Amino acid sequence: MALINCDFYSEALGLSTSMTVILPQQSYSQIGMESKVFDRKHPTLYLLHGLSDDHTIWLRRTSIERYVAALGIAVVMPAVHRSFYADMKSGYNYWTFVSEELPTIARSFFPLSDLKEDNFVAGLSMGGYGAFKVALSHPDRYQAAASLSGSMDIASVADRFPDDFARAFGTREEAVGSRNDLFQLASDLSASSKQAPQLYQCCGTEDFLYDANLNFRDHAQQLGLPLTYEEEPGNHDWGYWDTKIQRVLEWLPLRQE
Repeated sequence: MALINCDFYSEALGLSTSMTVILPQQSYSQIGMESKVFDRKHPTLYLLHGLSDDHTIWLRRTSIERYVAALGIAVVMPAVHRSFYADMKSGYNYWTFVSEELPTIARSFFPLSDLKEDNFVAGLSMGGYGAFKVALSHPDRYQAAASLSGSMDIASVADRFPDDFARAFGTREEAVGSRNDLFQLASDLSASSKQAPQLYQCCGTEDFLYDANLNFRDHAQQLGLPLTYEEEPGNHDWGYWDTKIQRVLEWLPLRQE
C-alpha cells in the first residue's frame, strides 16, 4: 500500500487543507501483507472523522491500511475540523468541499474511479452523520454508506454541543427539516424516484448516541430504505470503531471483476 499525506489548496474553503490517502499497491513479497489491485481505476472509500479528530485519526487509532490492503480499494480521509460537514453558518463551506470538491480534486491527483458502483463513504460519530448526509444527498454517486456511532439526529447535537451546532447550522429551527437533517434527507430520497444507496448503521448499546441511532433506524426502516442495522454492547470509543470498521469493509458491495 502507498500512504500519501496530501496538502493542497481548496477553492471551496479558500484555504490550504489536507487529506490522507491510502492507495492499493500490488506486492508479491512484502512479509505479512496480502494485497490486491484491480485492473481499473481504484474503488474508493471516503472515510470521515469525528468531532474532535482530523484526517490522520483513522491511521492512528486503527489498522485501516492493513485492513484494506487485500480489498484493493483506495481510502481518502479529509480534514473538516468541527464543521459537521456543513456549509457553516459561521465558518467555512465544508459541505461543498466534501460533497463536490474533494472527489473531483482527489481524482485529479490519483487514479480513482468515478463510477457509482466503485464509490463508498463511511465515518464515525460526526463522520457517520457526514457519510449518510453525503450518500442520501447524492445517491447517484455512492453505492453504499456506513455510519459508526453516528450523530444521526441534529436536534440532539443542539443539546449536547450547542456552540458547535450554532456555528455549523445556526438555530434549531433553521436546521431541523433542512438539507442538514438526515431524517429529512431520508424522507426526500424515499419520496423520489432515485435508487437509494445501501446503508449500514451500527451503534454500541452504551453509547450516548444510542437513542438517536434507534430513532433514525426506525425512520429509515419505515421508509423502506435498504438499511443494515447492527448493535451490540459498546461505547463511544476506538475499541468499538476499530472492530466495526472491519465489519464495514466486509459488508461493502465491492465489484470483483
